[in-house]
Amino acid sequence: MKKTLLTLCAGLSAALSFAQISIIPEPLKLEQRPGVFLLNNHVEIVAASVDEQQSARFLSEYLHKHYGLKLSTVAQAGAKPAIVLAVKNVATPVVAGEYELTVAPEQIRLHGFNPQGLFYAVQSLIQLIPAKGYWQLEVPAAYVYDKPAFEYRGMHFDVVRHMFTVDEIKKYIDYLALHKMNYFHWHLTDDQGWRIESAKYPKLNTVGAYREGTIIGMFPGTGFDSTRYGGYYTVAQMREVVDYAKERYITVIPEADIPAHCMAVIAAYPEMSTTPDSIRKPASTWGIYNRQNNVLAPNPYTFQFLKDIFNELIDIFHDSPYIHFGADEASRMWWRASPESQEFMRRHNMKDEGEIQDYLVRIAVETIQKRGKIAVGWDEIMNDAQLGKEVVVMNWRGTRGIEAANRGYQVIMTPSRFSYLNIMQKPNEEMTAHRGMTTLDVVYGYNPVPDTLSAQAAKNIMGGQGCMWTEYYPTFSKVEYALFPRMSAIAETFWSGQERKDLGRFKQKLSKQFDLYDLWGAQYCTYVVDIGDVKRR
Repeated sequence: MKKTLLTLCAGLSAALSFAQISIIPEPLKLEQRPGVFLLNNHVEIVAASVDEQQSARFLSEYLHKHYGLKLSTVAQAGAKPAIVLAVKNVATPVVAGEYELTVAPEQIRLHGFNPQGLFYAVQSLIQLIPAKGYWQLEVPAAYVYDKPAFEYRGMHFDVVRHMFTVDEIKKYIDYLALHKMNYFHWHLTDDQGWRIESAKYPKLNTVGAYREGTIIGMFPGTGFDSTRYGGYYTVAQMREVVDYAKERYITVIPEADIPAHCMAVIAAYPEMSTTPDSIRKPASTWGIYNRQNNVLAPNPYTFQFLKDIFNELIDIFHDSPYIHFGADEASRMWWRASPESQEFMRRHNMKDEGEIQDYLVRIAVETIQKRGKIAVGWDEIMNDAQLGKEVVVMNWRGTRGIEAANRGYQVIMTPSRFSYLNIMQKPNEEMTAHRGMTTLDVVYGYNPVPDTLSAQAAKNIMGGQGCMWTEYYPTFSKVEYALFPRMSAIAETFWSGQERKDLGRFKQKLSKQFDLYDLWGAQYCTYVVDIGDVKRR
């Protein structure tokens, strides 16, 4: 009788696990199988090569941090139950990130078709492990075969409007890794501060990195506080972030935004301003590019600055193939009102002030390209026909990304309507987020490659990302609330592709995903619509 009850309980447990299995982002193939693998301290992780040990280290640290498990890593499997990690050599070309995962009652096997694939197999295993439990966990038996639909899958983080610690940035990168994302776009400069340590331009750090106060409330606000705010990341800290991301197969793309969004620059070095005699200080508010001068002047000092600062940036982020130069939202009124800028236009036979922006951007792009890097800019760069198709267009305005793909540019899709996570995600968030509404349904419904694109133009869509601007997000917990669950939806869009997406199924998976957010200690928004069995709101 006792044996019968044990068998019944084991079968019930297996059935329960069988019913709850899910992975975000949705894999190409997910086959549920009977039985469970018992994960406890008696299990060994088997990893022999350097690449295998790198993924094993992430898994071991995750299990220890979140479950208290202490699994030893060995080079060869022995008599103990094991999680076996292997990079699988195959003769045919494979997609970066391709993998297969097999969970059986006696063993778990993770095969990466390349090192990245093995790491992503670990992420899928993590999603199969029950989020609630300790010391012994029942991992449902399953087979997973998967590969990404897009090469570029990323998230942006603005650390200028509000600054975050290196540990918080590492946590942000871990969230990317857990969602199989592979690019971290780090927005490091803007009107409100310069966050990059500079040896050649030290006033960027003593003057440009700090604002005198911050706007109170939503723009235009009810005044300003008097708290000096700011700081910058040292070269050592930035390289620490790069190394941390690299261990998780994530590439850091740094952004220094020019020739506009430069109030912090001209506060430190008025020689680069079109209004050098005016009051100069980093911005204490948001969205002021038509209200106070923030554009660089076309003069020799600026030209040298652009060369120097992008060379410094490349020296720090030398592992990254991409360097972002911004080039968005330049108000031409400041060049129009500047006699020196007008004289520069006459000497260079320029027809309008937009060509001043093009001239300055080209200096940055040429500097980046001379160092063997690929230059990335916001979609305003498409206005310059001379820039060439070697630059990558990051789309933020409407359908400009579709236009760019049709014109032959490589494109990273992040249109604000679907991808900006600083916008409200539910009603009555007016005092905590930008106005407008970008709900989970809107984010998940985005199709980065519409049917109207030709096959050739569709190949120009590298992938896409979400953007986390932080004007109204002064703490990391508020950032997390804005990220989740919308970041999970973005991850599924660019990993799984349109053919694997299903909104109803995704919402059903959120019940377990909420448990994972809880396990990670992350804040999140529970406002969802028509969620079926998920009761949280």
